[in-house]
Amino acid sequence: MLGCRRTGVTVAAGTLSRAGMINYKRGNITILNRSDLEQTSCECYSIVKNEYARLLGRQS
Repeated sequence: MLGCRRTGVTVAAGTLSRAGMINYKRGNITILNRSDLEQTSCECYSIVKNEYARLLGRQS
């Protein structure tokens, strides 16, 4: 669904988990620190979030 190999997802999830941003267990992800997670993501996160809000008529 993400268009990448499962091992890549495992590595990324492990890194974010060790940083305390998410809890990752058996394919379930719980966001623990949303602001740090957003700051860690690329600048495209806010662009995509705002575009979805614009298209769907929701506030971002």
